[in-house]
Amino acid sequence: MDRKQMCVANVQYKKPSDDGAKQSKNLLRYLTYRESRDEAARYATGRERWVDHGMGASVADIAQHCDDLKSEHVLAFSLVFNPNPDLMGMVAPDGQEQFVRELTESVVDDFFDARGLDTGIEYSYVLHHRLTDDPQAPGLHDPHTHIVLPGTVYDEEHGDRVPLFFSRNSKENHVELLHGVTEQKMSDLMDRYIGLDWERRYDELTAVREQERQIVADEPHGEITDDKGEVWDMWCGTRRTDDQTTALGFYRFYPVPSQEGDDALQLEFRPLVSGLTHEQAVFFAEAFAREMDGDTGKLKDLTEMLSEMSADQRAALTKEIGRSLSFDTSPTFEL
Repeated sequence: MDRKQMCVANVQYKKPSDDGAKQSKNLLRYLTYRESRDEAARYATGRERWVDHGMGASVADIAQHCDDLKSEHVLAFSLVFNPNPDLMGMVAPDGQEQFVRELTESVVDDFFDARGLDTGIEYSYVLHHRLTDDPQAPGLHDPHTHIVLPGTVYDEEHGDRVPLFFSRNSKENHVELLHGVTEQKMSDLMDRYIGLDWERRYDELTAVREQERQIVADEPHGEITDDKGEVWDMWCGTRRTDDQTTALGFYRFYPVPSQEGDDALQLEFRPLVSGLTHEQAVFFAEAFAREMDGDTGKLKDLTEMLSEMSADQRAALTKEIGRSLSFDTSPTFEL
């Protein structure tokens, strides 16, 4: 796999101005009481929410430390570590939180060690448990952390605090170093939590998804009208979610703004039923593509019916359709 896709690691900073201080406090409140823009915090709020490594465990404490330890140009830095949801999906649900906590603390420690800051640095972080908003795979667990760092760091050689900085130049690129440390720690943790075959499993997942996209080489199964009244070809198909489950839905091309100014077209999947076994998803996708007979509304009725069924009912329907296919290649469903 492309190691750069293992984990997003971003860094930003706030200026030590009145606006910067206000923005910083608003960010701290947001991080304390939200999981994402659309989700309130699921667990304890306030002091219990933050893991304190010297910057405090509440909005007031952290804001005060940011002010006390600011530099001339930086009030505070904020980092985000967001592991790839596909990789996190391989980790057992009861181990995901510990995985992300270990990742956060080991990356911060090793990153500053690599920079020669042996005295370490104060920081506090909060763990968020948002769900993915990716339209191709919505609702997946997407744990990530937000870390707050001061604008200065203690320098043993100077015997005082000096400005903390993140250089991005050919001589010293701290952001590139941060990404490299993050990738190495992600790989080490995946080896320990999943086993040495995790990368092979990820590559197989990617290969299956690419194969599933090839359905657009066939004739479209119908047409779909978007919010602007434009009509697009669509294909009933599947998209592998993880080792155990596959989603059933449809593919179509979506316009995406490009740097040249003209919209480019991008093929994307939209799930209608999630959590199916791989075999069931493929079976129903093929059966529904025949049964919908070009009617997208009928496809949505069929998938809505399927989503309301229990696992036993889906298995029974699979057998029923299989028997009908022995006599008639165009089975009909009673909705």
